[in-house]
Amino acid sequence: MGSVIRTARAALLVPLLLAAAACGSDDKPAPPAASAPPVVPSAVPSALASTPTGDPAAQAAAAVAAMSDSDLAGQVLMPYAYGSNATTVDKGSAAGNQGLAGVNTPAEMIAKFHLGGLILVGFTAEDPTGATNPTTNVENPKQVRELTDGLQAAARQLPGGAPLMIGTDQEYGVVTRVTEGVTMLPSAMGAGAAGQPRLTEGAWRAAGEELAAMGITVDFAPVADTLGPPANTVIGSRAFGADAKANAQQVAAAVRGLQGAGVAAGLKHFPGHGHTSGDSHEVLPVVKQSQAAWTAQDMPPFQSGVGAGAGVVMSGHLDLQAFDKGVPATFSKKIMTDLLRSRLKFTGVAVTDAMNMPPAMKWPPGEAAVRALNAGNDMLLMPPNIAAARDGILAGLKDGSLKKERLTQAVTRILTLKFTTAQTKQPDLSVVASQAHQQAVSALDAASITVLRGPCAGALLSGPVTVTASSDREVARVNLVRALQAQGFQVQAAGGTVVHLVGYGDKSVDLDPAARVTVMMDTPYLLAAARSPILVATYSSSKLSLNALAAVLAGKAKAPGKSPVAVTGLPRTVC
Repeated sequence: MGSVIRTARAALLVPLLLAAAACGSDDKPAPPAASAPPVVPSAVPSALASTPTGDPAAQAAAAVAAMSDSDLAGQVLMPYAYGSNATTVDKGSAAGNQGLAGVNTPAEMIAKFHLGGLILVGFTAEDPTGATNPTTNVENPKQVRELTDGLQAAARQLPGGAPLMIGTDQEYGVVTRVTEGVTMLPSAMGAGAAGQPRLTEGAWRAAGEELAAMGITVDFAPVADTLGPPANTVIGSRAFGADAKANAQQVAAAVRGLQGAGVAAGLKHFPGHGHTSGDSHEVLPVVKQSQAAWTAQDMPPFQSGVGAGAGVVMSGHLDLQAFDKGVPATFSKKIMTDLLRSRLKFTGVAVTDAMNMPPAMKWPPGEAAVRALNAGNDMLLMPPNIAAARDGILAGLKDGSLKKERLTQAVTRILTLKFTTAQTKQPDLSVVASQAHQQAVSALDAASITVLRGPCAGALLSGPVTVTASSDREVARVNLVRALQAQGFQVQAAGGTVVHLVGYGDKSVDLDPAARVTVMMDTPYLLAAARSPILVATYSSSKLSLNALAAVLAGKAKAPGKSPVAVTGLPRTVC
């Protein structure tokens, strides 16, 4: 789905959930599978010698005219591939690509299937035996740029000469694929706490410029879900908050920022994953809202994002019972066409959530592909079997279960978007983590810091300080130590006033009753159980967020944030 975070070890114990990353995918790439027989596409004309320039729609029409049915089928597929380079991979990555597509490299996968897109994933999975599967595509900005340059070079050899759609899930917060060397934004909930769309837009403009510099053309973000009950841990801090109107403003700001930098924004997870506690990586979540409740609570952020010009909307594998009971939204024409196209007037590219997730694997890959296209989706993300999905589309054209007009419409939308994003001049890598970007994001971080208990002004700490956290928060702990030292605090290993950090996945047992200050770096719900006299939420564990926190603890900055979700027994802010 967009991206649920779970340990790689646990994920590998559930093979059906494995595959590459979106809710854009929140899904994870599968370990190398048994090799499938290679399928060679039919002969196709060479790339157009002359393609209209300037008008993306005209370019798309010319490119479509050069494509065979097999080319068209390839254009609606957006799988993942193994390897951190387009043409040179290690033996493990080659084995993974052989199992996935009968080829050795990502470039060969593009050439074989005439792919329209590829999703980059950013982690290495460890299986129960301790072996490592080469599932990561991203290491650092320079490597990602070299990878995407190679992928685009392969795409230019395809009929029509259209660029490749290269996507990833760069939501920031708990779902962030490229983490090394980039400017890290706070989570969406952090932006929701700040409540200043102008700052959100500036931060996401910086993010878009960095993604564009790395060659990423579509970011499966922002999350447009409106949070319902706290039991929804699937989305959590990935959402801006619980207020649909405020979320709508934030979503529109993020879309403007990303697309102002030439990167298509991908709203997810339509029609809304915030009012269910189910996880579509495991089951088909049920959304029980009435049509009126959906219209008031879930529709506004998507409508606002569409109005701001979002190029992509990602479907969710969700059972929105008031509109099409029992049918995953991805496969529902009532939702993906009637609601998204007719009611919300969306004219861009509709992308499925990962097709290797259980709700999408109710049918064989070929049948699922046809069903998703007929529902109104244009691009199929992470099909569990690339050849089977492509062949199913071709079979659908042959037997009439998929009309040629529907496939052509989908490819035309995809190509129009790709030619549109290609018009933006690619920034140099020097923009990544630039001072200007750090300043833009720091302003949003500073506005997000929220005090839910304790004094609202002056220094919140005095004397020597000790920073504690559970073992997996060591990077955040060290970053806060350095930030406090920069503010003039004496920080010592033990014996000082305790500042305790908690974050994503922590429970009540991870709280420290002796801490004077408890800081929540994810959703603030856990603060309801904390005994500390001072409770602070950053909604983020990024270095810039912790720098902003240190300034508040030192009394050198205010804490203007307001929790965008209700926390039992606590105010949204004391300031």
